[in-house]
Amino acid sequence: MTIQRPEHPTSEAVAVPAGRRPGAIPRALVVLLGAAAVVVVIAGVHAVAWLIGPAFMALVVVIAVSPVQGWLIRRGWPAWATSLVVVVLVYAILFGLALGVIVSVARLAAELPQYATSADELVTSLSSWLLQLGVGPEQLQQVAGSLNLGRLAGILGVLLSSVAGLASNFVFLLSLLLFLSIEAGGARDRLASIAVDRPRITEALGSFARGTRQYLVVTTVFGFVVAVLDSVALALLGIPLAVTWGLLAFVTNYIPNVGFIIGVVPPALLALLSGGPSRMLIVIAVYGVLNFVVQSIIQPRFIGDAVGLSVTVTFVALVFWAWLLGPLGAILAIPLTLLAKAVLVDVDPKAAWADALLRASAKVPEPGEAPDRPRRRRRTGRGRPVAEPQGPPPAGPSPAASR
Repeated sequence: MTIQRPEHPTSEAVAVPAGRRPGAIPRALVVLLGAAAVVVVIAGVHAVAWLIGPAFMALVVVIAVSPVQGWLIRRGWPAWATSLVVVVLVYAILFGLALGVIVSVARLAAELPQYATSADELVTSLSSWLLQLGVGPEQLQQVAGSLNLGRLAGILGVLLSSVAGLASNFVFLLSLLLFLSIEAGGARDRLASIAVDRPRITEALGSFARGTRQYLVVTTVFGFVVAVLDSVALALLGIPLAVTWGLLAFVTNYIPNVGFIIGVVPPALLALLSGGPSRMLIVIAVYGVLNFVVQSIIQPRFIGDAVGLSVTVTFVALVFWAWLLGPLGAILAIPLTLLAKAVLVDVDPKAAWADALLRASAKVPEPGEAPDRPRRRRRTGRGRPVAEPQGPPPAGPSPAASR
């Protein structure tokens, strides 16, 4: 007796797990490979942070001033004149910030030695108080040695003198700003060319640019308000270098969530040295009222509407980018997160779930607007997928009825 095997096995002869195609890579392996690729990319970015940080800062500055070029073009200005105006604006912003930081550090380094005696007296009183609490003299000597204000002033002097060593990076940043400013006029044509084949990429990059500009506008306005209020309050309290601490509050306003804490530490310490603990508590209270109301209650509402990121996401992004790129990463944490979201989430229709998790509030479809859903597929008898039509059938008699 001969048993004949079928030449073409049917679908019942091959057992395939539900939801898995024959020969597909297991989901766990895909996750592990993706995680390994992310680690490799992060390590590479961390290795070239000296390049990525200044380059992205230059890009953000050019994006911030690019509307001026568009406005001038609509007014009939020639292309070379608009590019020249953008270059001048970019350089003015950069030199203004650099000059303000250098002058502030220099004034602080010159001011601190005047409070060396007050610092020694404060350390002595603190040591005696700790001694009453049972802290040993050896530990007190280590603490007193670490709180030497003269050593801190020397460190600031070395930091100020090392600014000249950043000349090479500064020249690189200036050159990059020049090239980006000149090419900013053709960015719209480039995006239009990309939109022919990849419209979602163009939409995502445009959303990143708009969100970055809105974030910079909101943060700059509120930072200026906070800087003026802090400077006036410190001047009324008699705290030295009130304008310097106002500039520090303006810069730290770009650091989400923890910028207020960084900005209040130096004036509080200087108030402690110049007027004692009571003045320090007054400075902390004034900063707490002004900065908490403006930066923690009012500003996040506008920033959340502008960038569409939740508070938790901004805090995690701050820690991540500060670790990856250093202090510049902390200042550029929000624009960097917007760019990563545009490249990894907004360009992929299947990543809508990630956008819902990153947003401050879920995006609800308007009435009459159907959510984007992938087309369902069914399998024929031979295993080939066939797309099922979505929506109601066409109006009119069917072909079978017409016969």
